[in-house]
Amino acid sequence: MNLAHHKTTTILMADDDPDDRILTKDALEENRLANDLHFVEDGEELMDYLHQRGKYSEQNAPFPGLILLDLNMPRKDGREALAEIKAHPKLKHIPVIVLTTSKAEEDIFKTYDLGVSSFITKPVTFEDLVQVTKAIGNYWFGIVELPQRIE
Repeated sequence: MNLAHHKTTTILMADDDPDDRILTKDALEENRLANDLHFVEDGEELMDYLHQRGKYSEQNAPFPGLILLDLNMPRKDGREALAEIKAHPKLKHIPVIVLTTSKAEEDIFKTYDLGVSSFITKPVTFEDLVQVTKAIGNYWFGIVELPQRIE
């Protein structure tokens, strides 16, 4: 695994459930993934982060190399945020992994139509989440080449 590369890749997780955020952080740490991890709680906050608006204009908001996206969030859901990300010239290259409780075929088809990189149903147990985050780390930071930020 290219450790130098994956340490520099920021992961941005958009999820309104604080328990899911903590469990994902713990699972990534369990796998010794040293990525910089940032959290937002809904699609509006996700877009503010990506555009460095509002509280993210002055704050440390490094550009993400990977987004973990929940679909069912308040204010702006993951589907709407995904559509905005993939329609924006400077954001569309960021790989987005849907990590959601939804198993609906409609959500799977719609998110792939919108350009999602992967669709993963959230595991029920922490042990399974550790395995999923290990696979994410191996694939996204050990195998594929991620695009660098385009100015």
